[in-house]
Amino acid sequence: MSVAVPAPARSDTRRVKLAVAAAGISSFALLYAPQPVLPQLAEQYHLDPGSASLAVSVATGALAIAVLPIAALSEIVGRRPIIVASVTLSVVLGLLMPLAPSYPLLLVLRALQGIAIAGFPGVASAYLVEQLGRTGVAAAVGAMIAGNTVGGMLGRLSAGFTAEAFGWHGALAVVAGVALVCSAVTILALPASTTRPAGDGFRSVLTGIGTALRRPVLLVQYSVALVAMGAFVAMYNVAGFRLTSEPLNLSPAIASLVFLAYAVGSVSSSNAGRLVARFGRPRAVLGGLTIMAAGILLTLPDSLPLVVAGFVVLTGGFFAAHAVANGWAAAEAPEGARGQASGTYNLCYYLGSSVGGTLGSVVFAHAGWTWLVFAAVIWLALAGFAVLSLRAGRVRATAPSH
Repeated sequence: MSVAVPAPARSDTRRVKLAVAAAGISSFALLYAPQPVLPQLAEQYHLDPGSASLAVSVATGALAIAVLPIAALSEIVGRRPIIVASVTLSVVLGLLMPLAPSYPLLLVLRALQGIAIAGFPGVASAYLVEQLGRTGVAAAVGAMIAGNTVGGMLGRLSAGFTAEAFGWHGALAVVAGVALVCSAVTILALPASTTRPAGDGFRSVLTGIGTALRRPVLLVQYSVALVAMGAFVAMYNVAGFRLTSEPLNLSPAIASLVFLAYAVGSVSSSNAGRLVARFGRPRAVLGGLTIMAAGILLTLPDSLPLVVAGFVVLTGGFFAAHAVANGWAAAEAPEGARGQASGTYNLCYYLGSSVGGTLGSVVFAHAGWTWLVFAAVIWLALAGFAVLSLRAGRVRATAPSH
């Protein structure tokens, strides 16, 4: 549990946004940097797409496992120390990764990096609520996710464009250099938290975890995070294989341009507050999931314009749904369980990335793109039913009795 202290000045608010955006760029550039070079990893180590995708899934899986304990720890030691440790350790591991002499050791470093990165997404939403207030959380979380989106796009494009010239080792080194600069900005700009640990230790942490797992509205947001992220990463994990093989047959550098679709995600996530204000949270999430499904279906034909358009639509829909669901969870979390609710949301989010990304790659390897598309659409339908069930429950709860 945290004890509130006075709110930050406007200059501190700008520093918060700058520092969190820089941390997001660093963290997500590192987390997804291997994605565009998966075909090169598969070629060098004689791997199928499912095995190569472990370079992404191992990190996101480790992040999912670590995020809740780290979020709980932040209730005791504070949010800022966790964020600073996260960006520092993840960059150090990123600089070591190009030196890995074998694929198994690369996977070990990726797992450690996933644990290190977990500190930022695990506490960032709770930190923003405490710094900027509950009323502005939708816009604040949307801005944070926009920074995360830029980081994911920058990391993927940097790796994709430098892989042909420097190999995957050099590509990962370039991304680590970018992350180093961003982490320095975070450490210098991040203000101290406006709350302090109350000192009642792990008892309040465990109580907060129980609260975060009992509220139906929070459980629905966790399900959206799990399923939507699984479908999203599944599609992007095998995008390089689809675009560089017949009949599209693009070069790796040109194929990596598909990650420019993340720019659309940055716009849609930063407008999460407006979507909520106009349509309400349930409709905004359902709309994002529906747009995702439409984008995925657009990629079915062997037409490069349609595949590219499909990824643009998919990305815009995903980041809108994610920003609204994340902000919804942060706003609904009670004060004593903000860190735990944020950690649980991110646990589900990155578990979806790890499991969904690997499962999607396996489906693609054994059954092809069409079956992957149908699997991803079914996953999204399940998330939509979860949101609809929450709305139906609220209608029944407010209906007059006779």
